[in-house]
Amino acid sequence: MEEKKNILTYAGLKKLEDELHDLKVVKRKEVAGKIKEAREQGDLSENAEYDAAKDEQRDIEARIEEIEKILKNAEVVVEDEVDYTMISVGCKVTVHDMEYDEDMEFQIVGSTEANSLQGKISNESPVGKALIGAKQGQIVDVELPAGVMQYEVLNIERNI
Repeated sequence: MEEKKNILTYAGLKKLEDELHDLKVVKRKEVAGKIKEAREQGDLSENAEYDAAKDEQRDIEARIEEIEKILKNAEVVVEDEVDYTMISVGCKVTVHDMEYDEDMEFQIVGSTEANSLQGKISNESPVGKALIGAKQGQIVDVELPAGVMQYEVLNIERNI
């Protein structure tokens, strides 16, 4: 079975590559130094610094593995192939919430880049799925457990 592709914007790809480089080049060295210092202190059975450094090392290696897995199955959104008249991954969208009579801005990204605090929503979320393919001026229905929300697409910008 083929693994699911991780859709990324170019900015998301760059961010992951930078983090991976930092973890491999900088963080691994720092933790190796902490482990070496802790070993020099003697008895490792009661050495909190050693335990903390080993935990940090485990976390770093797990994150490296996670990023490498994401990058292995990454599919980067190519700006030249994007239809500028409709919503797709990598664009910034302004919508009007019909029920609450307020405007909101979202950036549609792949699931690995999603961060609701930064206004980045996944193309796999209910709102993201509903917006993908919509055009400016269109009203979309978003099915949520609490009911159906309606958003009018006010503006679509490329943000890749």
